[in-house]
Amino acid sequence: MQDDKILGYQPGNTFVHKLNATTKLIFLLLVSVACMVTYDTRFLAIVCIFSLICLKIAGIKWRQISFIVKFIIVFAIINIIAVFIFQPTYGQDLYGSKNILLNAGYFTVTKEELFYLLNVILKYICSVPLVLLFLLTTNPSQFASSLNKIGISYKISYAVSLALRYIPTIQTDYWAISAAQQARGNELSKKANLGKRIKGTLNIVMPLIFSSIDRIDIISTAMQLRRFGSKKKRTWYVYEPFKPADYAVTALAIVLVVIVAILWHINSGRFFNPFK
Repeated sequence: MQDDKILGYQPGNTFVHKLNATTKLIFLLLVSVACMVTYDTRFLAIVCIFSLICLKIAGIKWRQISFIVKFIIVFAIINIIAVFIFQPTYGQDLYGSKNILLNAGYFTVTKEELFYLLNVILKYICSVPLVLLFLLTTNPSQFASSLNKIGISYKISYAVSLALRYIPTIQTDYWAISAAQQARGNELSKKANLGKRIKGTLNIVMPLIFSSIDRIDIISTAMQLRRFGSKKKRTWYVYEPFKPADYAVTALAIVLVVIVAILWHINSGRFFNPFK
């Protein structure tokens, strides 16, 4: 069943687990936006280190995130290559200088282009650990109740909770269907060629879509039978009030956003230019 590859909430007793779910969402959104806006390498490097340290503090094991991290790495490499192929001079245009490392005509490699691509990589390293932390340490029920307590409609809060709960479920179904396909003789491992693996993946995706649609119908019917949405308010079994640590983490996120604004002023824009 590939249990190690199921990405979903993992109960724990760490500092990150004890934070309010809304606090973690606010931190994720503010810091992610800050990292996407700025191209200051110093700020991005610090946030990268901080994000990786948070993964360690939360006790997240490599086997829990290896599958999704490898997928993101492949996607990031494809993105970096595409950026370089389509505009290898973008870095020198941004930084206003040209320091050639390898002269190859259209594909000339410059320090400026490599520096720009480094910033793009750092953005991935900043955001991905934070997203994984949120998914693996956030109880969906607590998150929904917290959202409702800060004024968001309980219908929207409940929809978010269902979405978070459905992430590990759809992964479990995927691996179950994959195991069934392989038991019937359809080779989907690395031993099979690319064509067979693509065809096998399509054979998994179609049953997965239909099973998901069926599950959605069952959940919708069950909620209607229980008169979900008939009242303006609802109570929650699980709710975590804000604690001093939550206020401190929220304040840290705001400080990081302020730092980005200050760096924008110092750098006269989004980009830190070491080539001046």
